[in-house]
Amino acid sequence: MEPEKIGQRDIYQGKILNVRIDRVREDGIEYDREIVAHNGSAVVVPVFEDGTVALVRQYRHAAGEYLLEIPAGSLEKGEDPKLGAARELEEEIGVVADSIEKLAEFYVSPGFLSELMHVFVATGLTEVGQKLEYDELLTVERYSFDSLLKMIRNGEIRDAKTICGVLFASERFR
Repeated sequence: MEPEKIGQRDIYQGKILNVRIDRVREDGIEYDREIVAHNGSAVVVPVFEDGTVALVRQYRHAAGEYLLEIPAGSLEKGEDPKLGAARELEEEIGVVADSIEKLAEFYVSPGFLSELMHVFVATGLTEVGQKLEYDELLTVERYSFDSLLKMIRNGEIRDAKTICGVLFASERFR
């Protein structure tokens, strides 16, 4: 028998996430679970004709450092993840793609976070100029897959979505 949610207490309503406590009953046992509710996100690996991949370097306050990441962004409620990937590609990298294909999807941390990341690869890229939001302070850097895999192995890239995206995409392009 599936666990049953028997109650919910909202704690915080934010711009990109909400926090709540769910009361759950499973096999006659009741317990609470703290949940961070998130609409999901789109992640995209932009692969240029020369085989290089564009990433962004930006400060991540929760980590307390600048991280090198593939473009990504939160989805609006009900937004098609592929359209979200195209949006982030144009905003952060300044390109549009002839092709955006889904590689995978995964939960970031399903013990407390509902966020499902949708990972895409984009090819046939055309420069159109970045459309950064006011608080997106980032630089674009391009690397070969071999360089990225080395950077993952030696700990220069520590962002999980970037590690997953690069590993998934490298199977196609190496």
